[in-house]
Amino acid sequence: MSRVSQDGLRPNQADSSNTGLLAGVDLPVFIISGGGLALFVIAALYDINMVSAWVNSTFAVSTKLFGAYWQVLLLLTFVIGLFMAMGRTGNVVLGGIKAPEISTFKWMSIIMCTLLAGGGVFWAAAEPMAHFTSAPPLFGKAEGAQAAYNALAQSFMHWGFLAWAILGSLTGVVFMYLHYEKGLPLKPRTLLYPVFGDKVMTGPFGAIVDASCVLAVVAGTVGPIGFLGLQVSFGLEKLFGIPDTYTTQLVILLTLIGIYTLSAVSGVTKGIQILSRANVILAVVLMAFILLFGPTAFIIDSYLQAFGIYLDQFIPMATFRASPGWLDWWTVFFWGWFLGYGPLMAMFVARISRGRTIRQMVVLISVVAPIITTFWFTIVGGSGLSFELDNPGVISEPFTGFNLPAALLAITEQLPMGSLVSVLFLILTTIFVATTGDSMTYAISMVMTGTDQPQSAIRVFWGVIMGLVAALLISIGAGGISALQSFIVITAVPVSLVLLPSLWTAPQIAKKMADEQGL
Repeated sequence: MSRVSQDGLRPNQADSSNTGLLAGVDLPVFIISGGGLALFVIAALYDINMVSAWVNSTFAVSTKLFGAYWQVLLLLTFVIGLFMAMGRTGNVVLGGIKAPEISTFKWMSIIMCTLLAGGGVFWAAAEPMAHFTSAPPLFGKAEGAQAAYNALAQSFMHWGFLAWAILGSLTGVVFMYLHYEKGLPLKPRTLLYPVFGDKVMTGPFGAIVDASCVLAVVAGTVGPIGFLGLQVSFGLEKLFGIPDTYTTQLVILLTLIGIYTLSAVSGVTKGIQILSRANVILAVVLMAFILLFGPTAFIIDSYLQAFGIYLDQFIPMATFRASPGWLDWWTVFFWGWFLGYGPLMAMFVARISRGRTIRQMVVLISVVAPIITTFWFTIVGGSGLSFELDNPGVISEPFTGFNLPAALLAITEQLPMGSLVSVLFLILTTIFVATTGDSMTYAISMVMTGTDQPQSAIRVFWGVIMGLVAALLISIGAGGISALQSFIVITAVPVSLVLLPSLWTAPQIAKKMADEQGL
């Protein structure tokens, strides 16, 4: 292993010629990722129909060629992570320090909020209803409560064990060893170092790897930011009569940019922790309220029933290939979205998990977090299913046309103090998206600099850029954000190849560390 400088960069990777904003920034990665994003936005503003047609055709090719591979990749990542956690390697302490930097509650809060944020509220309300009104092919037609249980079980597959495992279990171990123990930069290319060695750490190959991962994350983060502007604006008009115009959406976006950029600049020990803690507290309060004053018996019954179906049909759902049309727009779409986040989420997880054991990290990310997420989906979506069963059309009619915010507000309106609960859910959604914005701004800045303490100017730049791109795309209508959401599946193709070696390099690193730590 060659000499490493104090900032975690190899001598030939540090670019001391840069000054000001670009000091220490990897210019090739910056130019490729920023240029790719700029081209997408310019093309969308010029002709959104042309861009949508190109995205849809490329999306279809990507899902056809890589869909099955993604399903196997996520399944193996989850299973291998569990074996690592259960064996002697589970006791390996990561990050080069003996005790955790962050308290367990704060650590869990940051991970829960960061990784759940992309779909934490609106998808929880809408996806179970979508599967209830149009049954997944694996389950076929069912009636009444059974159809509701099947719908929840399918939602659990998309937001459960496999989705969470790809976001930092195996890859988190690789990053923590190679960065904190061996001094390699905290960049996506580091995941390929065990395979390609120094070839990937310098030159165009590594720059393309990093830029591809940044572009996927920017696409995946700008999408939720843009949708939030559209969704909250819809909610404000419905609740308070504030016109649902571009001006309203722009004010919402500017407020969101300010929140998450300030949070990212203050770092993981201040703003990001504060936002995450507030998010968890508000989410728990709302969960408790709905559980107590909503359809309590149905929520409990449906969670137990649906989770049982989820476990029983886990492998059939994970490997389902019989209906490509349905699969591409549900399971494979979600897998592409989460894969796109994979490397940068893992970097962020590595940054906040120093001093934790492999068992703690894998169990929280791959087991505990999915269980909490599926319960959250049952609280929100299960309530909607209960109201729909009692009064057909009360949720499904507002949801017509896949109107995600309408589904959420239709559910909250059925609860006691419905208007207040609706406002609190809009606030919760805003904080959820802000936690994704701040953590991904921080992670992108780490890629740009290769350190876990990137300078504030870079964080501000990427935070503002993502918000401005969202504002530009929604200016041409929801089609701009929709095209970007599909675009992330395309960007997930190269990212999924970057994640592949972790299937064998993570267990090898875990065994080596277990030997070094005398376990």
